[in-house]
Amino acid sequence: MPATIETQGNALTYETIEAEAGLKAALAMSRADLVDVVRDSGLKGRGGAGFPTGMKWGFCAAEKADQKYIICNADEGEPGTFKDRVILTRFADLVIEGMTIGGRAIGATLGIIYLRAEYTYLRPHLNEIIQKRRGQGLLGHDIMGVEGFDFDILVAMGAGAYVCGEETALIESLEGFRGEPRNRPPFPVVAGLLNNPTVVNNVETLASVAAIFCKGCDWFKGFGTDKSTGYKLFSISGDCEKPGVYEFPWGITVADLLKEVGGEGAKAVQIGGASGICVPARDFARALAFEDIPTGGSIMVIGAGRDILDVAENFLDFFVEESCGQCTPCRLGNPQMLQAVKLLKQGACPPEFLKNVKEMAATMQVASKCGLGQTSPSAFLSILEGFGDEITNRAASA
Repeated sequence: MPATIETQGNALTYETIEAEAGLKAALAMSRADLVDVVRDSGLKGRGGAGFPTGMKWGFCAAEKADQKYIICNADEGEPGTFKDRVILTRFADLVIEGMTIGGRAIGATLGIIYLRAEYTYLRPHLNEIIQKRRGQGLLGHDIMGVEGFDFDILVAMGAGAYVCGEETALIESLEGFRGEPRNRPPFPVVAGLLNNPTVVNNVETLASVAAIFCKGCDWFKGFGTDKSTGYKLFSISGDCEKPGVYEFPWGITVADLLKEVGGEGAKAVQIGGASGICVPARDFARALAFEDIPTGGSIMVIGAGRDILDVAENFLDFFVEESCGQCTPCRLGNPQMLQAVKLLKQGACPPEFLKNVKEMAATMQVASKCGLGQTSPSAFLSILEGFGDEITNRAASA
């Protein structure tokens, strides 16, 4: 096992999940019941998109095909996010158990863990666990003595491209092509890997599946809110006293989270990584939940001494570099936003140019082909909205 990563901030529920209890419970149910349990739990994707997991499984299970796949998206490339690394290091068995339950539910015989290139050091660890589970009858043929239930898992490596966190670009990469998003529809649940029905779930989502089948839907729904059930892992970094991976129930306010990590003096919090929104201090009473501020888990605390335009420039530099360039809105829009920020820092951005760039950014959110271009304007627009006076005063004094 890799060396322990000293980033855990508080106790994690995964520490209390009994090994294989969820899988044993799942194998006593029908495939349809497995989908219903996940749907009834209210579990939504923990990677950021928040799509209902049970609905995704249901769509794939309904497809008629000789071959189906379930893919664990472990391409954790969002800046400021590192909670999946902790899960894979300490709780990989739960992830694999969740994949096995998912394979049973949708009728897949093969699962693939698509591992971020920067996490190459985890590959031997994961392969060792997979091999051990084969020897225990938890992977392979007739799993846990259930005749005809055959399911296995392999680990495939990414190549360091941020865009491959998007599920169709990930699938393109797995097939040996350049990691570029596909046109949708069809969606992967209909035509995914090698044109077969495919479910793609995040690391944390799959670990949560194992927990749900171990402890039950009612237990899971006892955390969070009506629309955001369960608990969530957050990767907390930046200007705070106690950075690390923390677990909180959905619905916690930004202010309460900051108290837990020693970040009460922050001027802003970037929620959801570079592709998320920048929340100013006046809005710290807002809740982290799908019905208010959704997030895949990245929380960057921005201290009072930070230049907010430096933050925007940093994020836009990243997106200019990581855009695959396939679609025009993203290819041309990110450099224009970056140029606007540089001019704002100099106090020399013409109002008409800024107006046009803001309109273009709004267009990117609806016209870009994938999530990269649809979300890359989020920080830019939220910083302009949340810190307009600071930016205007800076321009006036330039």
